Amino acid sequence: MVRRAIDAPLPERYNLKAMILGAHISGVGKIYQTLDRAHELKCQTMQIFARNPQQWRAGNLDSKDIEEFKLRRKKFHIDPVFIHISYLINLASPNPKLYQGSIRAYVEDMQDADKLKADYIVTHMGSHKETSEEAGIKRLVVALNKILSQTKGSKVGILLENTSGSGSWLGYTFAHQKKIIAGLKEKSRVGLCLDTAHAYLAGYDIATKKGLDKMLAEVDAQVGLKLLKLIHLNDAYGKLASHHDRHDHIGKGSIGLEGMQRIINHPKLKNIPMILETPKDDETSDALNLALVRKLSKN
Repeated sequence: MVRRAIDAPLPERYNLKAMILGAHISGVGKIYQTLDRAHELKCQTMQIFARNPQQWRAGNLDSKDIEEFKLRRKKFHIDPVFIHISYLINLASPNPKLYQGSIRAYVEDMQDADKLKADYIVTHMGSHKETSEEAGIKRLVVALNKILSQTKGSKVGILLENTSGSGSWLGYTFAHQKKIIAGLKEKSRVGLCLDTAHAYLAGYDIATKKGLDKMLAEVDAQVGLKLLKLIHLNDAYGKLASHHDRHDHIGKGSIGLEGMQRIINHPKLKNIPMILETPKDDETSDALNLALVRKLSKN
């Protein structure tokens, strides 16, 4: 599988009328079984955790499982594949032990992603823990430069995900991403992931056409829409600018059915892979949300 620099245009196979749609897939069992679940849901793409996101690394991926993962991915045509970073990692932490441990864990996750031939790792930008946003951004830049240096030669891209702005989390404004990318020595492997719920809860009124267009103009002005490689397609549970990170089912939250349809079909977004991280109330939740997105799509 040929992979690309993160700032390169999407290859010809992406410039199709059909949307590239998937979901965050449960990692229960063997890692290659995530591909079976994605295939059952008729996903073209998927996002997974390569390990338990609530624990530090307990061991390495089994080489046979890695090979089976690559075989099933090819069989089911799941492309691209995104891996979400562990929740424990905080690359903006002022705590030296956590900070250094986060860098080591991130490098290990990048190495796993390489073995799996995944395309991108998605990461929240970390919490500055009430020091200052400027200090947190500086620590994050230093951490990313170390990670990129220690994984030199890797084809795995890093996607910075916007946040809802709860607590001391960075990334609730795209000015943060601009500062971070500006400070990187190797920019070609770093891009953006846009979470629609996070954007709304951070204060971007993407439930309206005017608000959506305004946010996309800001993204383009700050970092460039060409760096946007993934959309986390989630409705928002909560009020505009409430800063609580809570997702809702498609059309059931504050963005609403009309707002979600506008996002899905926006000409500047429709060729970008979309991953659902909507609530999993029961085993039918993903299928129902995916079916609704396909219905809302005008492709």
